[in-house]
Amino acid sequence: MDPLTISAASGLRARMDSLDMLANNLANDSAGGYKVDREFYSLYVAPEAAGSVPDADTLPVIEKPWTDFSQGELRSTGNPLDVAVSGKGFFTVAGPNGPLYTRNGSFRVSSSGQMMGAEGYLLQKVGGGSLTVDPSRPVAISADGTVSQDGTPAGQLAIADFSDPSVLGKQGHSYFQLTDSNAKPVAATNFELRQAMVENSNATGAEGAARLVNVMRQFEMLKKAASLGDEMNRQAVEQVAKT
Repeated sequence: MDPLTISAASGLRARMDSLDMLANNLANDSAGGYKVDREFYSLYVAPEAAGSVPDADTLPVIEKPWTDFSQGELRSTGNPLDVAVSGKGFFTVAGPNGPLYTRNGSFRVSSSGQMMGAEGYLLQKVGGGSLTVDPSRPVAISADGTVSQDGTPAGQLAIADFSDPSVLGKQGHSYFQLTDSNAKPVAATNFELRQAMVENSNATGAEGAARLVNVMRQFEMLKKAASLGDEMNRQAVEQVAKT
């Protein structure tokens, strides 16, 4: 296969990966606390060619996706159990296989008084353990995460932060888990909690649509390049046959 066709085919594969990523972002543009995935491109050289073949063809590939942790828009809900993080930090919940971290502050209280996330994971408090309140009384949540009822503190929400957010890997739509066993969360400091608000996804339909159109145009150009390479190969074979 000629270099033109190889490069075009590699570009098509990379664009297909981009389309899958964009489709997932668009599907979650209404998911609270969702963070968009973006692509990180690299150049690929076949192992057998690397270091041994001068000017070996390098092909574009998506080396890995990366997560954009920029803050989404904060939206008022009027629900006192909804909480948004303004600034850096993640709510900490007890996942099935260890702690999970999320920006989705759509909480609820169980009949036994335990505060939990939308998926039922128990909210963790500063010092460890879950946070329990009286389900029959209103809950107030201050800017620093202190939960109180009728002026009596029930605990403080644990807000975790990470010096390098790349150590977090996605777990479901709005949760993250540590992918590096050596990384440890620290207590967030540069944040403010907003009660009766939630953080929208930072995936916007307008941006996603624009990127989708751009990727489709690139896809069409690469298809034409692959067709051109195929046509050139066909003509070359025909010319050799004539001689």
